[in-house]
Amino acid sequence: MSSFTAGYDFVIVGAGSAGCVLAARLSQDESAHVLLLEAGSSQRTESMALPPAWPTLIGSSADWGDATVVQAANGMAIPFPRGKTLGGSSAINAMFFVRGHRSSYDAWPAAGAKGWGFDDLLPYFRRTERAHGRDPALRGDEGPVVVAPMEPDPFMTAGLQAAVEAGHRAATDVSGGLEEGFGWMDVSIRDGRRCGAAEAYLDAEVRSRPNLTVVTDALVHRVRVHDGRCTGVEYSVEHGTGSEVLVAECREEVVLTAGAVGSAQLLMLSGVGPQAHLDERGVEVVLDLPGVGANFHDHPLSMVAYTPVQPVPTGVGNHSGVIGLMSSPVAADGPDLQLIISDMPLYGPGLRGPDHAYAIVFSAVRPYSRGTVRLGSAEPGAAPLIDPNYYADPRDLDVMAAGLDAARTLGRTLALDPWRGEEVVPGPGVRDAEGVRDYLRRSLGTYFHPVGTCRIGPDGDGMAVVDPDLRVHGISGLRVADASVMPSIVSGNTNSTVYAIAERAADLIRR
Repeated sequence: MSSFTAGYDFVIVGAGSAGCVLAARLSQDESAHVLLLEAGSSQRTESMALPPAWPTLIGSSADWGDATVVQAANGMAIPFPRGKTLGGSSAINAMFFVRGHRSSYDAWPAAGAKGWGFDDLLPYFRRTERAHGRDPALRGDEGPVVVAPMEPDPFMTAGLQAAVEAGHRAATDVSGGLEEGFGWMDVSIRDGRRCGAAEAYLDAEVRSRPNLTVVTDALVHRVRVHDGRCTGVEYSVEHGTGSEVLVAECREEVVLTAGAVGSAQLLMLSGVGPQAHLDERGVEVVLDLPGVGANFHDHPLSMVAYTPVQPVPTGVGNHSGVIGLMSSPVAADGPDLQLIISDMPLYGPGLRGPDHAYAIVFSAVRPYSRGTVRLGSAEPGAAPLIDPNYYADPRDLDVMAAGLDAARTLGRTLALDPWRGEEVVPGPGVRDAEGVRDYLRRSLGTYFHPVGTCRIGPDGDGMAVVDPDLRVHGISGLRVADASVMPSIVSGNTNSTVYAIAERAADLIRR
């Protein structure tokens, strides 16, 4: 049995980066009653606040603890972190706050997402951030997310010098979206502590608004659809004596902000998705929408690691400081490789090495491979089937091989001589093409930047899930506003883009 709660104007499902933005913006209208539902807890641990502690949050109670299905590329299931707490993945990530190059955004209108190019999103990027001392035409100065590079330390300074020595351009604002090259990485850290979505958008003043209700430990089972209109959501809340199932009725719109995995999973649990898959899982079909859960992709990750000959400073930052964006020899339109210098190794599940090492990490940031998110079962809360299908397109291995070569070239520079000991991963014996590709498969990890499962596209595009106003095709009163709507991934860490998508969604809803 379900009990009904009072009606709301807006129900937001998922209190990650996008959900926090929408809850804050929509509740600015005192006449609008807003409900924000989050499956995770409201409790904040000290590890969440301390930037260097972010690796300890992977696999914690603030993480859904997912893994991919076994990947054809290497026969392994890859751990796949995603946030399960207020702030979502912005509460457990490494706090990079960078935009991809504008070329990766301008690919969206070309793919049918009219009005979603870089220039269209720029006002919303600026609205999000407080980045003092930057070009005001490009960067924001009054937003809630405090953004700045960390204080340089001797190791990261040497890393930036190494990039220039290796022939890369020294960028003045590599996080801004207009430059290739290497520069200081922007991070969302305020006064030495994490400035995630919950800290930036859901502070005490916003949480105290009488028209905003935030419910945590709330697992949404499905959205309710009647005669082609979304009328609310069904969810359960755990109590000391058990679980209570509730229905929140919605007068205006339900907005899904559960991420590329969660939003697609919830649509399918609600009977909205590819009919054959829903029939297979025993879910009553409300709308055959084939694109739900398709077009899933992520940034693959690998690295070169070295033992240091002197202590590498770790400081109070996020273990990184220098970031680079470059074009591989096989790049099609715009940069397709990102490199970062890290004071610690980032080992994937198929790779082991010494903890006392530093790394040059690289990622193919314009991957061609596409996978799926599917239901593991029709039971709410059951783990989804996550398949990024890494390296299904051999061009991604070509780009990653170029990334390995670029990382090694940077690692062998004179600027890093005072720091460099032995190359321990992959090791000097890995040189020929077959060995390099074998290493790239074994070392594969996720950058946890999943996108694309509810992509934007016009009416008539059989695989689009939402229209350019983020409304779900075929159902009124229902939108999706998170990383799942990206037609293709941006050539950078995705968090800042999710904020911008949500800021624009708030304007679309309120107009």
